[in-house]
Amino acid sequence: MTAVRINLLSGPRNISTAMMYSFRQRADTSVVDEPLYAYYLTRSGAIHPGRDDVLASQDHDGEAVVRDVILADHPARVRFFKNMAHHVRGLDRVFLEACVNIILTREPRDMLRSLTIQVPDATLDGTGLPMQVELLEDILARGREPIVVESQALLQDPARVLASLCERIGIGFDSTMLSWPPGPKPEDGIWASHWYDNVHMSTGFAPYRPRMDPFPARLEPLLAQAAPLYDRLTQFAITPA
Repeated sequence: MTAVRINLLSGPRNISTAMMYSFRQRADTSVVDEPLYAYYLTRSGAIHPGRDDVLASQDHDGEAVVRDVILADHPARVRFFKNMAHHVRGLDRVFLEACVNIILTREPRDMLRSLTIQVPDATLDGTGLPMQVELLEDILARGREPIVVESQALLQDPARVLASLCERIGIGFDSTMLSWPPGPKPEDGIWASHWYDNVHMSTGFAPYRPRMDPFPARLEPLLAQAAPLYDRLTQFAITPA
């Protein structure tokens, strides 16, 4: 029955879980939390919090996950997949043609501060930004218009950004997307205890508050790599009227 497969291609710490919770509120939508995480950890060897639990909880075969989860039929009219962009690296990306692909990005100073709490030795690839730009360029090369959401804009005006996003997807905006009950959700991945503390305390998109503390000097080289990639993505970000 699934009519629309929404594939969120985020980076870590980009409020992707809040976006998943938002879509979860829709009566016509079911959500799936990072089905390719174990595939990514197996392929990359990345050391993340709860790595062993993730590997035990999911299929490591990325192509099987695409076939049996992402492309599988489902009773819900809309099926929302929260993915990290870099988790699709190494896969046959033809499956993206069956999805509405949304790139979710975040200003790298804020993102890197947050990411390096859980992953102190984070790499540029681990931010998802290189893969996001690669996917963006693929979309443009096919003559299509990419759908990019910038997290600060979403926090500053969630109703307008979500309304514009839903219009681009081809589904009606539902005001229930603006709030959700606090606490864990049944769809949360097993890694939630390591990453989701803040979103579990939330009941909606928290207002954006700029960081006032100095940016860590040790992250400056990584920021210099990340910033131009973020700038490229935001050239196509949704800017609601």
